[in-house]
Amino acid sequence: MRDLPQTFSAFLRQNLTWLAGGILLTFCSSVGQTFFISLFAGEIRSDFELSHGEFGFLYMLATLGSAITLIWLGKIVDHVDVARLAKFWILAIAGAAILMSIAQNWLFLLIAIYLLRLFGQGMLTHTALVAMGRWFHAERGRAVAITTTGHQLGEGLLPILMVSLLVLVNWRIAWLLAAIGLLLLALPLSQKLLAVPRTPSSTEREQSTQGRQWTRAEALKDVPFWIVCTGVLAPAFIGTSVFFHQVHLAQIKLWGPTVVASSFVVMSFTSVGVGLLAGNLIDRFSARVMLPFFLCPLGIGCASLGYFDAPWSMQVFMFFLGTSYGISSAVFGSIWPEIYGTRHLGSIRAIVSAAMVFASALGPGITGTFIDRGFGFEQQLYLMSAYCLVMMLVLFPLSRVLAYRAQLTTSPSSVG
Repeated sequence: MRDLPQTFSAFLRQNLTWLAGGILLTFCSSVGQTFFISLFAGEIRSDFELSHGEFGFLYMLATLGSAITLIWLGKIVDHVDVARLAKFWILAIAGAAILMSIAQNWLFLLIAIYLLRLFGQGMLTHTALVAMGRWFHAERGRAVAITTTGHQLGEGLLPILMVSLLVLVNWRIAWLLAAIGLLLLALPLSQKLLAVPRTPSSTEREQSTQGRQWTRAEALKDVPFWIVCTGVLAPAFIGTSVFFHQVHLAQIKLWGPTVVASSFVVMSFTSVGVGLLAGNLIDRFSARVMLPFFLCPLGIGCASLGYFDAPWSMQVFMFFLGTSYGISSAVFGSIWPEIYGTRHLGSIRAIVSAAMVFASALGPGITGTFIDRGFGFEQQLYLMSAYCLVMMLVLFPLSRVLAYRAQLTTSPSSVG
């Protein structure tokens, strides 16, 4: 067990500016997240005359392109300060939102989604989590957990806001309003909050540089890296699939238009509460110990959503998904610097971020194709639940392996 240097309230008081900056970046990433884009899925498919499978394939293609780009673009976080990057990413995603509002054919739609995914789900989130991983050591779990509340804030507020807005304006106007909000509010606020990067204390710097500092090439040759990445795929694939097909899900379950949108609030509150708890547990016991636990609630949620048809089943699913998201967000923001150090964190985490984007790309394409071919989404949820169970059983022994390896690298006999 590791001692915490200060109370949670003291931690907030001393680091509020940087934490608020991280929250702002993850909140802005919402515009490029699947839950936001899929709110307009019905209108987009109608305007562009796309089937579920065709739109899913286009979405998959755009997201795969963003994942490939992220592999090399993500390295920039190791070399450029966070405020400058935040400015560029917000400008870029605002431009993508404007392009979405004026796209008139599938090619421009593809480009718009590619840019939204790259700078939203990709670089804004990647930059925020790399910054927290590098700026904090003893309180890294809490810093990451607090930063990721921006995701939950977006998931809780934006679906209801957009569904209400679509009653009043055309979907293209809604995208234009999103771009205006990013430029007029988020951009200047990001520069104010992130203008001065946090300087870790000498003790934190010493602790964060202890042990081996892996390069990306070395990490890619490490078998545990790929096993953990395989676990990362589950929340990204499943969450994206459900969000992307939320309109279809409501239709086959015979739900009203607000059932799914209102359930995002449940997921958001659950993710925040569980995430903060998980962050504190990580600071006490390490992310390696917490690693296997995020898949259990996700598996239960998938099985329940596949089996039950009542509107409350969506809220139950969102509760379990929020629990999984809360744990996984804290764990995957903290485990990479724990295992591989902070010197090349941006470069290494770029691969992880790309893997998550890749998984989110596969979700809509694969599930949409299955839907078009008559394999129902509810049946697919059972397969997703089984995947979670299998991966959880794999991650438990891996967690012990990583803990043992950490003991070897930090023991006095291992220092030469």
